[in-house]
Amino acid sequence: MGFAEALVAFVVVGLPTMAAFALVSRVLRYREKKMELEAQTAAAQAAATNPRPDLLEQRVRVLERIVTDKGMNVADEIERLRDLPVN
Repeated sequence: MGFAEALVAFVVVGLPTMAAFALVSRVLRYREKKMELEAQTAAAQAAATNPRPDLLEQRVRVLERIVTDKGMNVADEIERLRDLPVN
């Protein structure tokens, strides 16, 4: 096989094959980046939905204590808790 035939074979087979591999690689990188961004968006939405789970747990504990403490005046306790800072 001479140089001319090898060059034609490269142009006909080699270049399209390399172009196809480059295209597939680019599509896969695009999909990977898209999935990363979707994961980040989902994480941000989850964090926005419940920004401080510890605060929610603390509030539930206070409510449990109010309900289970028989000797306390519930209305007075609620009013006292309203005056406390939330943070």
